[in-house]
Amino acid sequence: MVDHVLQGTPDVPILLRRSGRARRISLRISQLDGRVTLTLPNGVPESEALSFARQKESWIRSHLERREDDVPVALGSEIPVQGVTHRVVQGQGRRVVMEDGMIMVPGPVERIGARLKGHFKQMARVRLVGASDEYATRLGKSYDRISIRDTRSRWGSCSSNGTLMYSWRLIMAPDAVLDYVAAHEVAHLAEMNHSPAYWAGVERIFGDYRPARRWLKNEGNMLHRFKFGD
Repeated sequence: MVDHVLQGTPDVPILLRRSGRARRISLRISQLDGRVTLTLPNGVPESEALSFARQKESWIRSHLERREDDVPVALGSEIPVQGVTHRVVQGQGRRVVMEDGMIMVPGPVERIGARLKGHFKQMARVRLVGASDEYATRLGKSYDRISIRDTRSRWGSCSSNGTLMYSWRLIMAPDAVLDYVAAHEVAHLAEMNHSPAYWAGVERIFGDYRPARRWLKNEGNMLHRFKFGD
């Protein structure tokens, strides 16, 4: 549906979305990009939904004010790699090099973000393939293939045919968090659910997963703040 605007300082765009499953009007603010979505059941007039949004204006604006700003990746940016903060600086030669708390990225300044994104994708694939292989061996199962994407709503998934999918942004998280996500998805090869038996399987192949799971819940959205020119 078309966007509407909650006028003020600043104006707040609102996306209206109808849902046959919705039973009441609801508001959602994405922690990833600050998008405000107003969901309304079929049959409810748009005017009623927009009136609901105006009643919630103070709540909407307070949540948007608390959201941290995005971080454009460029020279001088500080960005986590495997949980450790690095500073982006101009590099020489042809390869991205990391040492002494710096990421040295060669090439044109305007391509720094895109170049670093490609490098992170490669790093993530190597780490996630290795972790998936390890946990699949411990589980006694095999997977079909691995895909690396930039997902918004989940850090990984496991399909019924054994395809594992992961977000490349996990390479910015601490190593234990990336490993936990790999173990989480590999465990679905045995249990396609989140039953007690499933969580027992995660703990058997990974160990105590709770600290890593808690980190994702509390800190994971931060990884989406970094914008690589996309």
